[in-house]
Amino acid sequence: MSRRKNQANSEPEKELEKLKEEVAKELHLDDDIRERGWENLTTREAGKIGGHMVKKMINLAKREIDREDGKIDIEDKNDESGNR
Repeated sequence: MSRRKNQANSEPEKELEKLKEEVAKELHLDDDIRERGWENLTTREAGKIGGHMVKKMINLAKREIDREDGKIDIEDKNDESGNR
């Protein structure tokens, strides 16, 4: 198993993995993935999953912006002084 897969314990990576599985199921690719595995997806299948993931993330970001009255917080949260 690759080192990358062993390090996939961070919360954002877990959320992306969950989203990927959700999208695959919505696209009715989950049975194919169970049979062949993620590594044996065609380029078209992988691209379809990735494209739909991006659409979902964009829609989520739009909802967050609407929730924040159209304001986008672009300040670095680690920099309390507001300096970049």
